[in-house]
Amino acid sequence: MLSYTLRRLRQSVVTVFIVLTLVFLLMRLLPVEGYFGDSYDKLTEEQRQAVLAKMGLLDPWYVQLEHFYGALLHGDLGVSVVYRPDVPVNQIIAMKIPYSLRFGLAAIALSLVLGLAMGVRQARDKGRFWDKTWTWYIVLTHAVPMAVYLLFIQLYMTKILHLPMLYDRTNPISWILPTLSMALGPIGGYALWMRRYMVDELNKDYIRLARAKGMSSTAIMVRHVARNAFVPMAQYLPTSVLLTISGSIYVESLYSIPGMGGLLIDAIQRQDNPLVQALVLIFSTLGIVGLFLGDVLMAVFDPRIKLSKQGGAR
Repeated sequence: MLSYTLRRLRQSVVTVFIVLTLVFLLMRLLPVEGYFGDSYDKLTEEQRQAVLAKMGLLDPWYVQLEHFYGALLHGDLGVSVVYRPDVPVNQIIAMKIPYSLRFGLAAIALSLVLGLAMGVRQARDKGRFWDKTWTWYIVLTHAVPMAVYLLFIQLYMTKILHLPMLYDRTNPISWILPTLSMALGPIGGYALWMRRYMVDELNKDYIRLARAKGMSSTAIMVRHVARNAFVPMAQYLPTSVLLTISGSIYVESLYSIPGMGGLLIDAIQRQDNPLVQALVLIFSTLGIVGLFLGDVLMAVFDPRIKLSKQGGAR
C-alpha cells in the first residue's frame, strides 16, 4: 500500500509539473494586450515595452519559467491587471472560494445520495420500469448539451415553481436551482457507473453461491454487490468532488454566482492573462490531485491493487 501510494504520488507530481509548464508556456503565446487592460491603446510602444520588461515578459522563456516556479513556491500567483487591477490573485480567489464551496458540497451530497440510490434500484430492477425510466434520464443528461437543459430549467422551472431566476445571497430559496443544476449531471454519472458495476457483480459465481446457500436478496445486495461495486467507483469520487467544489463554470455564470467558475469566465472575457493563468493552473492541478486521491482510495478499498515495476496495476 505504501509503495503504491508513493509511486502514484511521484507520477502525480511529475504530471502536475508538466501541466503547469505547458500552461505557463501556452499563456505566453496569448496577445500581450491582456497584461495592460484598458491602458494598452493609451501607451506608446516604448512604454509598453517598459511595462513588459518590468513584468519580466521580455526575458527568455526559461528565465520566466524559473521566476514563475520561484513565485509559485512562495504561494504567489501574481496580480490581476483588469478584473481588479493590482490586487493579488490569491486575494481574489480567497473571496470566491466560499461561494463555490457552499454550492459544490451541497451538489455533491445531493448527487451522491440520489445517484447511488438510483444505480442500486436500476441494478435490482434490470430491464423493468424503473431501470428503463432512469436509463432515459441518464441518456438525456449525457446526450443533450448541458447548456440546453440547464437553460430550460432556469427559464421554465422558475415560473412553474416560482423560484428566483438568479442567485441572491440573502435569499436561501434562490440557492435551490443552482444546486440542483450542478447535481443533475453527476446524478446520472453515479447512477450509470453504479448500475454497471452492480450488474457485473450480480453475474459472478460468488453471488450464485450466496443464493444457493439461502442468503436473502437484500443481504446479497448490501453486503456483497453494492460494497464490491463501489470499489471501482471510488476512483472517480475525489476528482468529482474537487472539481464540483471548485465551481461549475457554466452554472455559476448562468445564475450569477460570484464563485470560482464565474470568475474564470470573467477573466477570459476581460483578457486578464495573469488571472486566467492562475485559475487554469488551479483547475488542472485539482484534476490531477483528484486522480491521485482516487487511485489511493481504490487501494484502500481493495488491498489487491498494486503497482509494481513489472507493470501490474489496478
